[in-house]
Amino acid sequence: MDISLFLFKFWGWYCVIFFFVLSFNPKRIRQIIDDLQDQKFTILISFIAIIIGLINVLLHNVWEANISLLITLFGWAALLKGILLFTFPKLIVKWITLFNIKFVQVLYILLLFIGIFLLNKAYGIVLY
Repeated sequence: MDISLFLFKFWGWYCVIFFFVLSFNPKRIRQIIDDLQDQKFTILISFIAIIIGLINVLLHNVWEANISLLITLFGWAALLKGILLFTFPKLIVKWITLFNIKFVQVLYILLLFIGIFLLNKAYGIVLY
């Protein structure tokens, strides 16, 4: 399987799954933000983000003006989030706590549409 196709599926399913999980249980958003106060949780989350982001960037660092750029940006965003969260945990957690839950829900609706777009690109459901 082509790595781009795999990453379309990975990030597409990731966005769709997290949209539904957080839509059916919006209290999880507040719980995740509260759990970031725990340093062990923050270290774990930052390591996972660094690993996922680094794998994505190493396997797919395509800077062309097409859909592949979206996958590259997802990888770089994950990598930078992990590095910043690991390096400056208190500052990043402070910024995250300023977000309103409604803003996060709107962001996840945007991610749902991006996820559906990526899955359509991967599986070719709707041809355009």
